[in-house]
Amino acid sequence: MTERAPLKGLVLAGGHSRRMGSDKAALELQGSTLLDRAVSLLRSQLDEVWVAVRPDQVHMAVRNAYPLLEDRLQNVGPAAGILAAHAHAPQAAWLVVACDMPMLDAATLRFLIDGRDSSQDATALVASAAADPEPLCAIYEPVTLASFHAQAGTGMLSPLSWLKQARVRLLVVRDAGALLNANTYDELQRINEQLRERAILPSGIADRKQK
Repeated sequence: MTERAPLKGLVLAGGHSRRMGSDKAALELQGSTLLDRAVSLLRSQLDEVWVAVRPDQVHMAVRNAYPLLEDRLQNVGPAAGILAAHAHAPQAAWLVVACDMPMLDAATLRFLIDGRDSSQDATALVASAAADPEPLCAIYEPVTLASFHAQAGTGMLSPLSWLKQARVRLLVVRDAGALLNANTYDELQRINEQLRERAILPSGIADRKQK
């Protein structure tokens, strides 16, 4: 049996936050910044966690408390951070999460990790059986990332497009709220209200294979 690649964690925190109107990583929710929440969540599951940032963000206090990986490509969105992680540790698999998923919880991440199929190109969460994979809450295997890196030269820089053409184990979360993104201040406020009103339910999964 082929040995599985080691798994490292990556929080994507290099966005411009244009829709939010202020730096999402630095926004606070229930006493913690979104970045702190995401890093703490990944660290509860993995020994090694990095934060992907733009070069102009490396000196920001909210980010430089953590091990940082600088984007090597500019203005290409989350693909830059994922490819920077692969360049840093090309033999590793990477569990990638966005910093703006406040309802993501340890149980959901544990299901993702336990459901990892390293014989596939990636393992990703989906909100329902008919939904697209969530590219920013997924495990990417090293060979897959090498292929994505090669495609970057052709302009193929959408992680969702990467997953749609790949062999992916898709894990359907019981609580779709775990995959909600906070892209605007109103969305963040609604999520905050949901977190106050109810405890986050443990997430279960069923799985299906793509392709």
